[in-house]
Amino acid sequence: MPQTIKLKSRKEVAAGTMAFHFEKPAGFTFIPGQAGDFTLPNPPEDDAEGNKRAFSLASAPYEEDLIITTRMRDTAFKRSLKKIPLGTELLLDAPWGELVLDKDPSLPAVFLTGGIGVTPVRSIVLQATHDKLPRKLILFYSNRRPEDAAFLDELAQAAKANPNFTFVPTMTKLADGSSWNGETGVIDKAMLQRHLDDLAAPIYYISGPPTMVSAMQKILKDAGVKDANIRAEEFSGY
Repeated sequence: MPQTIKLKSRKEVAAGTMAFHFEKPAGFTFIPGQAGDFTLPNPPEDDAEGNKRAFSLASAPYEEDLIITTRMRDTAFKRSLKKIPLGTELLLDAPWGELVLDKDPSLPAVFLTGGIGVTPVRSIVLQATHDKLPRKLILFYSNRRPEDAAFLDELAQAAKANPNFTFVPTMTKLADGSSWNGETGVIDKAMLQRHLDDLAAPIYYISGPPTMVSAMQKILKDAGVKDANIRAEEFSGY
């Protein structure tokens, strides 16, 4: 049964990317990594794509607000979300989704993500850090430039606070003279091998554009990772 939620605030969190904060309904619970369907009942404008969108919940369960984060494509829904008054009510049908941590804490969790695909991972990593979860988490996060990477600083801070969390951001289109001193280039087998002792040991969670998801699946399968240890979610169209 959909629940009513109110828009509390919105802000830009990366170039062309905005986070929207909503009041969390009383008693609402979810598992980090899950998603929901958000509907604007009376949008100021509409188009063929309709007034409902699925978003991963970027917020961790312990946080006060429900947060979604999205690339601001030029669609009626996104334009409406950007200009409706704060306090506007939406309908939320949630939670759903299977991109959640495996129940076996002995297995390292490796996240391979690009762009806005990081949203469910933010929820997982921040909740694990908050709970002091004794589980090894490693996040590979690919973007064109640092200014395109949502939650970059927040995830770097989580890596400092959580001894079990390793953060590996990489940039693929750095400007000349950039001060970036982390990894560069797309996530590939060589990069994974620099940071992982045994590619076949972890469970992998892939989230990002369809082309990235298929590329990551091929790398892992070629490296001998079992299908059962690969979880994937495509973020098409954002």
